[in-house]
Amino acid sequence: MSYVVTVETCLPDGADELDALQQVGASALLEHGFDAVEGIEGPGGVEVDVLETIVAVHPRGSIVKVFVHAPSLETAEDAVGSVAAEVLERSELLADWVVESSEVKLHIDLTRESLEAADGPDAPPSDLRARRAHHTAGAGPADVTHPAQPTDGADGSGDDDEDQAELELQLRALAPRLISFGPLFFGGADPEERGEPREQGEQGTHGESRDQRDHGAQQEPPEGGAPVAIVSEAVELAAGALVYAAEVLIDELYDDIQTLADEETNVAECRAELWHLTELPPRYGLAYDELFARRFLVTAIALTTRLTDGSFRELGCLAEELVLKLLLQQAHSTLDLYGLLGDDVAEALGRFAGEVYEDMDFEWLYDDARDGVDEDPALAGMGVTPLAIGTWFTPFDDDRYVHPYAVDEEAGGQSTLD
Repeated sequence: MSYVVTVETCLPDGADELDALQQVGASALLEHGFDAVEGIEGPGGVEVDVLETIVAVHPRGSIVKVFVHAPSLETAEDAVGSVAAEVLERSELLADWVVESSEVKLHIDLTRESLEAADGPDAPPSDLRARRAHHTAGAGPADVTHPAQPTDGADGSGDDDEDQAELELQLRALAPRLISFGPLFFGGADPEERGEPREQGEQGTHGESRDQRDHGAQQEPPEGGAPVAIVSEAVELAAGALVYAAEVLIDELYDDIQTLADEETNVAECRAELWHLTELPPRYGLAYDELFARRFLVTAIALTTRLTDGSFRELGCLAEELVLKLLLQQAHSTLDLYGLLGDDVAEALGRFAGEVYEDMDFEWLYDDARDGVDEDPALAGMGVTPLAIGTWFTPFDDDRYVHPYAVDEEAGGQSTLD
């Protein structure tokens, strides 16, 4: 059976973050190390075949997707984790890196399909391990079959309630990892106003909304009164959903790249189902090939890293605006799937989007009535963000960050040393 094992590695404690050149070097070392592996001997001498490896390096480590054939999910995870540790150990420059995890990730859309079938003849098994094995067995978004319904008489409603409660706890526990944003970004109250100490990530500009950063914390309330602060539980759910969605989005973008590579095609002409790339402006479908998808994935990794390591300041380019759009959609989908998308949570996500986006010019790309507006040079003098696809990975200005792998060639020659 085919599995996609996600290996996450990190630098040792106290190590400085990798700069752009070091990231390129680490990526080359990891790719070389995994390319040398054709097969792995798993537990009990079981053979695990390595089909392909995709490597993405960020300032604090790497994310590696390893496509394997293995007799079971557990065998795939154990075997790939062992070989990842060996690849690091054999490389003198990476020997101190740590393998944080080696696991097959669960796709939220496949979970949705299983839950929707919970009362029908195609319902998934009630055992969570068996359900996870089914969902991660390598099926695509529209190529899924389900085992038969277990005959234990249960209607599944209790499991759904347990799943909802479990995910709610998981999302709220993930919220502090969104270090770059305090509760004010979601419309929540300042912890100090509630008599609580600020948590890490809620200090300085990260804990303040854009209005407070631009105009000072003592601002006059808007006409009609200041909006009511959203309760902390809703803020935690919104923040945690974004962290959760980041993992799902990156995981499924990897799958989209693999699909395009297998078919040697682009999004517009791809016959297989894709997770996310079809959500980009459809007028450019022919341009969304494997190389574009890789650049988009690296951009997603770079952005979500900055969201969760405290370094985020502003969106760097139009591609990052589109990544954020997909991230918000995934967060909404996750919450809605488990019945956690209440009005207050939706409003919290909406306020977050309003704070992070500087404008919504990119939405014009989804409006067929504005076809061609991206090529109109007159808009540049009106302060409208350039929308032509050749500028999607170009920094908005010299102070913005775009990952060196993804940045447009015209912008790639810029250097602080010039």
